[in-house]
Amino acid sequence: MSEEKTLNRHKMRILAMKCVYQHLLLGKDIRKCVFEATKSNNIDGYLYELTIGTVEHEKQYIEKIQPLLRKDWSFDRLSLIEQAILLVSAQEILALDTPKPVVINEAITIAKKYCDDDSYKMINGILDQL
Repeated sequence: MSEEKTLNRHKMRILAMKCVYQHLLLGKDIRKCVFEATKSNNIDGYLYELTIGTVEHEKQYIEKIQPLLRKDWSFDRLSLIEQAILLVSAQEILALDTPKPVVINEAITIAKKYCDDDSYKMINGILDQL
């Protein structure tokens, strides 16, 4: 049995963020990132959508997020962790129809753990407008 079968949605979101981060950082194929993280080609559909689905729509999500940033910022100026959290969250809100408050709460929780001190405020503001 693959390791991801025991993961709840919160843990899948963290795993998805880490896989998308690797994809952004290394330019690695997202399928390879997911396989290395789960040690399986048979992954949960939800995790599939959070990882592969996110990367399939990456450019569209960046176009939706860019106007929500401060006028003097661009998406590529954000840290790669912030980018990964925003992209996975956009996928969850726009494609998976997860309730926005749930997605925002999860994104804030993940940002508080993995990002700079005040990043969660920026992520909250962007996702709230998405």
